[in-house]
Amino acid sequence: MPGRLPAVQGGAVAQVRPMRADARRNRERLLAVAAQAFAEHGEGASLDDIARRAGVGVGTLYRHFPTRQALLEAAYLERLEAIAARADVIAAARPPGAALMAWLDELAVGMLQVRGLKALLGTAVTGGGPACGDCVRGAATRLVRAAQEAGALRADVEPVEVLRLLHGVVTAAEAADEVDGTAVRRYLSLLMEGLGQGPGQV
Repeated sequence: MPGRLPAVQGGAVAQVRPMRADARRNRERLLAVAAQAFAEHGEGASLDDIARRAGVGVGTLYRHFPTRQALLEAAYLERLEAIAARADVIAAARPPGAALMAWLDELAVGMLQVRGLKALLGTAVTGGGPACGDCVRGAATRLVRAAQEAGALRADVEPVEVLRLLHGVVTAAEAADEVDGTAVRRYLSLLMEGLGQGPGQV
């Protein structure tokens, strides 16, 4: 982390040391290798192998990322932020209901094609989930609320419920053994038709 940030310890202001250049380079290499490893092997990719491919010891890996989950979150943070940013781009170009559908489709296809992303987003929509999922949850909230205000989505649905249902759609598409989005779009269309109905009309 560049610069020095004040931290309060025992009533006094302490100085947090900036990360050394070599430590920063190690962290960046670990993230690059981890993203590739998770894409190839899913969230269960070998941490020892990630450290070896990054040219560091496994102790260095754990100093930067104390748990597998921490490494997974850090490796996919930029991708999650990009997915979240797409929500506003799509919302500016389409009506609310269509915008929600299009964004969910992009998110679902990403979860199918990028191994490890589905597992990470799964934890993001169960019991609060990791902080890195905040941007995705926020994007979903904006799109869901807009669709509800436009009458395109039933009013009693919560954004996190939509994300959980989408996770189920991706699981169903995996069972169909496809990654190009064909099954996702069919299942997502069926889901959105149901969510567009009012209570008691399903």
